[in-house]
Amino acid sequence: MKGLTFAGRVGKEIMRDPLSYIFCIGFPVIMLIIMSIIDSSIPAQANMTVFHIENLAPGIAYFGLTFVMLFTSIQVSKDRTTALLLRLYASPMKPYEYMVGYTVPVCVLGIAQMLICFTASYLVALMRGVSFSLPSILLSMFLLVPSMLMFVGTGILFGSAVSEKAAPGMCSIIISAVGMIGGIWMDVDGIGGTIKKVAEMLPFYHGVKLSRLPFGDGLQGAGVHLLWTYAFAIIFYVLAVRVFTSKMKKDLK
Repeated sequence: MKGLTFAGRVGKEIMRDPLSYIFCIGFPVIMLIIMSIIDSSIPAQANMTVFHIENLAPGIAYFGLTFVMLFTSIQVSKDRTTALLLRLYASPMKPYEYMVGYTVPVCVLGIAQMLICFTASYLVALMRGVSFSLPSILLSMFLLVPSMLMFVGTGILFGSAVSEKAAPGMCSIIISAVGMIGGIWMDVDGIGGTIKKVAEMLPFYHGVKLSRLPFGDGLQGAGVHLLWTYAFAIIFYVLAVRVFTSKMKKDLK
């Protein structure tokens, strides 16, 4: 209950920031519209499928979660900068309750973001005469959950480790990496070579592939992608708890 009470406060702080609506809700829809227009302008003989709506929608939904990471890191680092957390450290709250407090509201924001993105994608698919079934959308959202948890854990980690000014810069590195080698804006499999080998070592490629499986030929290969995504989610969360606890003990001295 302490963690959920703290989560309510964090959620109110996030909702007060207008950038939450711009980046976490408006941005994915705008990107979806722009990329759909680009896709309609590409000749069929170019054989570029990365911008097709069945690949674009889950890709943008995944990319939108990186901004959830950004807002998480900003909120955590901002709380550390102010006297709020220092006062809360004197309360009987435990580190895992702080994790709950930061995780719950941003996960709600991430789910809302996915719903808006897939709803807009469904409307675009209807206009273009593309089959976009509700079960595929729901399954894709379910498969995006481990990636969402990974990004939330990463945001808590960066927010705990660095200052309020440095946290957005750290997140921008991850956002750039997701866009470049996650397979959202370019066909990593088609490029192959070193780029694909590097991409396969990181969780972004696997998270994007996982989210697109329901719109393809089925869930073949889902186990490998889930393993990589959950592994990185656990690693980042463990690191986040350790760093947050370490900072808390240091501040109490």
